Amino acid sequence: MEVNTPGRRPSPLWYLLLIAPFVAMFWVSSYNSIEPAWGGVPFFYWYQLLWIPIGAGLTLIVYFATQRQDRG
Repeated sequence: MEVNTPGRRPSPLWYLLLIAPFVAMFWVSSYNSIEPAWGGVPFFYWYQLLWIPIGAGLTLIVYFATQRQDRG
């Protein structure tokens, strides 16, 4: 990753990473099934729960990549 210098704006392309969880959850027909079950939990549920840490991780990446380092 590139380190932002003071006064330089980060690339807005980082925000495209935030679209992935939205698309993954919006396209319900892609995960609307029971199999493969994982530990007795249908795919429909564990797939959605899996996207919680993925979305948080992507948000963290975007945050650190786009924060401005205006110190001093």
